[in-house]
Amino acid sequence: MPLPQGSARARQRTVLLVGIAVLLAALVLAVVLASLLTHGRHEVSPQMLKWMDRGTTKNLQEVILGRCYNYITAQHPELGDKDCLKIWESLKDAFIYKNPCNITPEDYQPLMELASHPIPCNKSLFWSKTNDLVHRYTKSNQNFLTLEDTLLGYMADRVSWCGDPSAPGINYESCPKRNECESNPGSVFWKMASKMFAEAACGVVQVMLNGSVEAGAFRSSSIFGSIEIFNLDPDKVTEVHIWLMQNIGGPRSESCSGQSIQRLISILEERNFKIICEDNYRPVQLLQCVHNPDHTDCRLCTNSS
Repeated sequence: MPLPQGSARARQRTVLLVGIAVLLAALVLAVVLASLLTHGRHEVSPQMLKWMDRGTTKNLQEVILGRCYNYITAQHPELGDKDCLKIWESLKDAFIYKNPCNITPEDYQPLMELASHPIPCNKSLFWSKTNDLVHRYTKSNQNFLTLEDTLLGYMADRVSWCGDPSAPGINYESCPKRNECESNPGSVFWKMASKMFAEAACGVVQVMLNGSVEAGAFRSSSIFGSIEIFNLDPDKVTEVHIWLMQNIGGPRSESCSGQSIQRLISILEERNFKIICEDNYRPVQLLQCVHNPDHTDCRLCTNSS
């Protein structure tokens, strides 16, 4: 029995609407799939996460390039064959458009190879909790180099960077701290650079520690205690000199006979290093006294015979 004319038209309209809906759904699905396939690494993240640390340094490219050119032309012209543009590109490629909690050592390997250079024997100076003092010392005494005095460390010192999966691929607002996620761009970079710096050390090496830190001058969780100390090569390093510096005016929390220093000495001895520890290494203490010339701790600086 044929359907009434009105019912047939309604049915045709329903079929047409369903067909249009299916076609639209197929088009949307195709667009989504195409976007995922062609722009996979540029996908929009659920949100630009707010991390606890400062964001990427403004004008990072200009900062890195400027420091690189200054280092290889004004400070160390013997490294003039280094390609600063390639170095910047390899740094950028290590983190841009990437989840800042999923950075790997492999991401930085090209950068490490491009920026590495030999470290002369007897010049390597390691440090922990003495940042300001140790770098004032290397600026006044060119016989020693910290990691921050190498090309890699010089370029990266006191700047920060991290990426984000969404455009523009760089997070200028915030970056993750180590306690938020360990595989963040800064932590992975400094661990790799520190490992390479330790591996390059030869002859007598120095380490400047802070004897005024209440928790102990040597910390196993520090970069020095967890990475650098275990990547020194006993076949290349003849001695380790520990300079245990106390702040002018104290507190005097630890000396060379202290518990954490003895733990450090045991670790070094197990690795067959010869160790010398000195409390308040005189040349460095003299530098401390430049800023505190009248303090009682600095009286020896003005003694005359």
